[in-house]
Amino acid sequence: MNGTALEANLLEAVNKENQHEVEALFAQRAAVNCADEFGQSPLMLAVKKNNLTLVNVLLAQGADPNQRDNTQLSPFICAAANGRDEMVTEMIAHGADLPSVNRFGGTALLPSSEKGFIRTVEICLEAGVPVNHVNRLGWSALLEAVILGDGGILYQNIIRELLEHGADSLQKDFDNKTPLDYAVERGQTEVVALINGTATEVPVFVAIRTAIKKNQFKEANTLLSEVHLHEINLQKKWIYYQGYLAERMKENEKAVSFYQEGLIHYPEFAFYLANMYRKINQPEKVLATYDKAIAASQDYFFRYHKSNFLRDQGRHEEALVEMDQLVATYPDRTDFYFHQANSFRSSGHHQAAIKAMDEAIKRQPTNPLFSEHRTTSEQLLKS
Repeated sequence: MNGTALEANLLEAVNKENQHEVEALFAQRAAVNCADEFGQSPLMLAVKKNNLTLVNVLLAQGADPNQRDNTQLSPFICAAANGRDEMVTEMIAHGADLPSVNRFGGTALLPSSEKGFIRTVEICLEAGVPVNHVNRLGWSALLEAVILGDGGILYQNIIRELLEHGADSLQKDFDNKTPLDYAVERGQTEVVALINGTATEVPVFVAIRTAIKKNQFKEANTLLSEVHLHEINLQKKWIYYQGYLAERMKENEKAVSFYQEGLIHYPEFAFYLANMYRKINQPEKVLATYDKAIAASQDYFFRYHKSNFLRDQGRHEEALVEMDQLVATYPDRTDFYFHQANSFRSSGHHQAAIKAMDEAIKRQPTNPLFSEHRTTSEQLLKS
């Protein structure tokens, strides 16, 4: 069997998640860093399949965590953008390029901060991913966590981590706004206090959060059992940390149960529940959770994250339904037009992609990212 056939079989075996066949092909000297027609390596495919075992097998064979596909996405950044914490840790140990960026100019820290993957954020910061890097939309991780977050417990913790690692709260985006400006604009009172350095917190929750971060799960559980739920704000955080602790301990059903309990009283728990369903590969439950939250919300938060999830799943036609709503409701949001344009392009609607990108250019005429993407759509339209 020649090399080309070996690599084709390797890609197919990874897609089918057939570990035995993958290992057999390596015994026949299949090249681990081959790629399919989309430039996706076996490692990238394993990340997208959320198969940690295969990721480890491939890394042990010398798979490159920095190998880019045709969209300039690497397995390392893909894993971080999907909250695959253990994969991120393994790739860092196998030479992940910490300052590397995706085609939007974002490091692994930016999408994980945006999407609420707190453990990934912690891992990236501890490893040394630059905290104040700015992507081509003009946003740092801190700006993304404020603008695209909801100001709830999870995003407060992400923002706290970023600030503790030196995030610049005075950094301005292309609209000349700081994280504080956006927090005030969005009514995120607790985030405003965090940025201003005036936030206070019940000491037991500081201890619980610290214990979980250090993987001291038994200690965190003991602390949680000692919390006296005599105040409503304690109840909310108690439920959250119970769910998050169960999540970190891989007690998935227990985590889901706590987040469902929280959702009865607190709308922000819809996001925690959706991310939990995402982690355990139940995409339709993710979408159903978002749909209920969207129906009860006046904010863009849940609709945006639903569209984000659909894009990550490659379901661009469905994502466009959500993006149409977002640009209609928030016609001044440059980033919404940009994401809409990219979903149009991924769906083969190149003329519509050009029109959407023109709207982004109209709002930020000097940003080369938009003109580059417009040119790409023009070329695809002609081909």
